[in-house]
Amino acid sequence: MSRSAGIEGENRYMKDRPIRLGVSGAGWIGSGFVTQVERMPGMEVVALADSSIDRACRVFQDLGYDQSAIAVVETRRGAMEAIEKGKKVVTESLSLLSEIDWVDVVVDATSSPLSGATVAYYGIRNGKMVVLVNIEADATVGRALRRLAEKEGVLYTVSSGDEPGCLMELFQFVQALRFEPIVLGKGKNNPLDPHATPDTVREHALKQKKDPFQVASYVDGTKTMFEMCCCANATGFAPAKRGMFGPRAELDTISQVFALQEDGGLTPFPGIVDFVQSQSMAGGVFVVVRVDHERIREDLEYLKVGKGKYFTFFRPYHLWFLEAPLSVLRACRYREPTLVPLDRPVAEVVAVAKKDLRAGEVLDDFGGFTFYGVLDRADVAHSLRALPAGLAPGAKVKRDLKKDSVITWDDVELEETLLLRLRLMQDEGDWGGDAS
Repeated sequence: MSRSAGIEGENRYMKDRPIRLGVSGAGWIGSGFVTQVERMPGMEVVALADSSIDRACRVFQDLGYDQSAIAVVETRRGAMEAIEKGKKVVTESLSLLSEIDWVDVVVDATSSPLSGATVAYYGIRNGKMVVLVNIEADATVGRALRRLAEKEGVLYTVSSGDEPGCLMELFQFVQALRFEPIVLGKGKNNPLDPHATPDTVREHALKQKKDPFQVASYVDGTKTMFEMCCCANATGFAPAKRGMFGPRAELDTISQVFALQEDGGLTPFPGIVDFVQSQSMAGGVFVVVRVDHERIREDLEYLKVGKGKYFTFFRPYHLWFLEAPLSVLRACRYREPTLVPLDRPVAEVVAVAKKDLRAGEVLDDFGGFTFYGVLDRADVAHSLRALPAGLAPGAKVKRDLKKDSVITWDDVELEETLLLRLRLMQDEGDWGGDAS
C-alpha cells in the first residue's frame, strides 16, 4: 500500500481519536491552515493563539462556530476546562498552547521567527511534537530547536507545502532513483526588486487582499532567500554566490541554463540552491539532475522529461499551509519529519540595508523600508559577522550605514529575546542551557 493510501486510511481510522493541535497565528497563513485542518478527518485544532483575540475568534466563527462555543482563556486550567466542555480555545499566550494536556502537536503558522521559536521551544520543553509552517524561524534557529527536540525525545519538523518541504520531497525522489542532483530551486512568483517597499507594492497587495509588508517581502526576495536557506541547511546544498544567480528561465530552457559551467551552463559545481524568474515555473519547485547513463537518457527523453545530459524534475505548485496538515499526520503517526536542518550550518540569510540608515533607526519587519534579506554561505556570513535577517526586526542601528551594505552584529543593538538566546545557544553549540 502506498504511503498516501496509508495516510488516507489513518485519517478514516482516527475519526474517533483525532490528533489535537494547538496553533499559533490567525492571519492569512494560520487561518488557512486551521480551515484546511477542519476539512480533514483525524485531526482538529483545539486551541488558537494570536496577538488579536478578535482575529482568532473570527477564524472559528468563519468555520461556523458560534461565539458561545469559543472560550477566551489566559490559564492552563481555563483552557483545560473549556476543551473538556467541547469549546474551542483562543488565547494571546503562545506558551500556553504547549501547557494544555489535550494538545498533541503545536504548530506555528506565521512568518515571525520569534513566534515560531517561542511556540517550538515551549512545545519541546513540554513534550509536544512541533511542526513549523514557518521557514523564517527554522532558518534562524532551526538547528537549536532540532537539537533540543532530540534531547527531549520529541519530533521537530518544518512542514511540507512551502517550497523547502516540497523541494525536500522532490529531492528524496530524485535521490531514490539515483539521479545526480545538480541544482535545487524554486520558481519566483514575481521579478526580483530588492528595494521594494510596502508603498511600491501597496496597490497590487490590496487588490489581492494581502498585507503590503508581506507582498513586499516576496518582491524584495527576502522570502525566497529564507526558503532556499531552509532547503540548503537541510540538504547540504549551498548558494553558489551571495544572492544566488536567479536567472530568467522557462521550463524548456532551465536544464541547460543550470548545466555545469563545463557544459555551458551557470552552475560552478554540483550541489547548489537557486531560483528562477519565470512565467512557466512561478510557484513551482525543481531539481536539475545530470544523467551519464546513455540508456537512462534515452528513456527520459522518450518519456518527455527532456533531452541531453541534464533533465529537470518539476513540481508546478506548492500549496503552502494547505499541505501542512500532512506533515502533522506523518509526525504523529509515523514519527517522520518532513524537513530538519543538518548538524552543520550551510547557508545564512543576512540582513542588508534597503536604504541609507541613520544611527538610532529601528529596523522594521520583513518586506519593510529598512532592510532586505540575502542568502550567503554560512562560513562567509560568519566571517563578516553578518546579522542574521531573522534577528533584524526591532534591532536598533548604532551607526550610519550605506544602502545595500551588509548589516553586522556590531552595527545594531538587539533586544534580549528568546529568539536571540536560542540563536546564541546555536552559534555556541550550547545544547544544555535553558533559553527561557
